[in-house]
Amino acid sequence: MSLEVRRAAVEDADHIARWNIAMAWETEAKRLDPATIGRGVRAVFDEPRRGFYLVAELDGVPVGCLLVTYEWSDWRCGDFWWVQSVYVAAEARRHGVFRGMYAHVKRMAEGAGAVGLRLYVETENERAQATYGGLGMEKCHYFMFEAPLKG
Repeated sequence: MSLEVRRAAVEDADHIARWNIAMAWETEAKRLDPATIGRGVRAVFDEPRRGFYLVAELDGVPVGCLLVTYEWSDWRCGDFWWVQSVYVAAEARRHGVFRGMYAHVKRMAEGAGAVGLRLYVETENERAQATYGGLGMEKCHYFMFEAPLKG
């Protein structure tokens, strides 16, 4: 199988939105509103400062994606690239799709002068944690907190 990883185009938005809906259900049993996620995905294409998506294709068929967003670190005077919204279609799993996307984004980040890559993972998702560790990522010593705001 031939794997190609490319920067997503707005024409990929519907695939990406569907994959996000599937990922939220698989990982958290959370139902996302299709209209909201559709607007959210397109907002990344409308405002490049928000980040960018990568799409993976196996033999020319789109099978997965990830989102990269940025976090400025004043301590390191550089950007961390956050890997988010990772999804690989069930039929394409265990074929190196995420590994290929991760290698691609790592090369891009190094070329852009980023200071590191970060991602978050569900505490129960041991398979994903093992995958990330196998790629050389390390568990950091931070907990994540959030305060949802009405918007």
